[in-house]
Amino acid sequence: MILSSYERMIARRYLLPGRGERFIVLVAGFSLGAVMLGVAALVIVMSVMNGFRAELFDKIVGLNGHAVVQGYGNRLADWRQIAAQAKATPGVVSAIPLIEQPLFASSNGRAEFILFRGMRVQDIRSNAGFRRGLVAGSFAALTPGSGNVAIGSRLAESLGATVGSDISIISPQGQTTPFGTVPRSVSYRVAAIFEIGVYDYDKAYVVMPIEDAQTFLMLGDTVGMVELTTTNADKVGEILAPLKDKLRGGAVIADWRTLNAQLFEALAVERVAMFVVLCIIILVAAFNIASSLIMLVRSKTRDIAILRTMGATRGAMLRIFISVGTTIGVLGTLAGLILGAIFLFFRQGVINFVQLVTGQNLWDPSIRYLTDLPSKSDPVEITLIVVMALILTFLATLYPSFKAANTDPVEVLRYE
Repeated sequence: MILSSYERMIARRYLLPGRGERFIVLVAGFSLGAVMLGVAALVIVMSVMNGFRAELFDKIVGLNGHAVVQGYGNRLADWRQIAAQAKATPGVVSAIPLIEQPLFASSNGRAEFILFRGMRVQDIRSNAGFRRGLVAGSFAALTPGSGNVAIGSRLAESLGATVGSDISIISPQGQTTPFGTVPRSVSYRVAAIFEIGVYDYDKAYVVMPIEDAQTFLMLGDTVGMVELTTTNADKVGEILAPLKDKLRGGAVIADWRTLNAQLFEALAVERVAMFVVLCIIILVAAFNIASSLIMLVRSKTRDIAILRTMGATRGAMLRIFISVGTTIGVLGTLAGLILGAIFLFFRQGVINFVQLVTGQNLWDPSIRYLTDLPSKSDPVEITLIVVMALILTFLATLYPSFKAANTDPVEVLRYE
């Protein structure tokens, strides 16, 4: 929308009314602040939701792969053949044998539920999640027959264990005696402590070489599952369809969407709900802009009438007041983007400061899954938020602008 020089001058004067019209300035300021807060809230919440999903997906998939091949009875005797078939399937990047069993661990008089995991030594050392999350010790000490294990940081805290400590792992599947089954308990040395960043994993995982896990669980040369990683997590079903047909009747394939369906579906629903709720804030801000423009038009009715008698057209009045309203919307949107970017950059510091002031734990990893507040901004979503805010503020200016354009100078100036 192109304004002439005198239209720009009048629009600037109406953006900053005179001394007797400070109330209009205050209302316009509230409108700008409401747009700013609405845009900032949308940017912050959507970025945090995207970051939460991305971090959770990366950590879960990084530790569990895109899919797993599970044997009936949690045993795969022909796992080498299955791994070879999986690797030969187009789109499959890796096939890693695993043993995973829920057990118990005790140390220093404390006992905790654990997820006992056996992996090949090279797979442990090459796992990006383990490498990045190493807190203490070294994975080099995890060798078959060494009696060494790696445990999650939260589990180490719960058991009071450090590198060099001994923990006892207890399995209910032990030796059978005339008096029943005797639980099997073996002591292992903690050689490494890691932190994946997902509370449930850090609280439960105990990792050891797969040979030691087979010995402890008396599995022989069998494993529990084969973990598969593909080239595209979103197309994992299509990629693994040929392998599923080959394994039909002998094993089942479960992908990440099946294993974590409830969690990711809940995140998707919450994401949409938050977007809709926060859009209402911007809608309310648009109504504030409309109300401030209506008051401005009413206070400037005489000025509008004089301008009309001097030759100003209805289109000029329309453009002036639309420009005033959209300027408030544009400034509020830009301020909201800046505020959102600042908050996201210092998000963890803000959380820590609020926790320090209030004494409340706002980000409890046992509830939030992740140890830190994540963030991932999507340029497409931010563009959508900006466009939506500008469209709503533009629509809010139409009624007051048409009201100003339709002012009849004869009626207004009749008794002047």
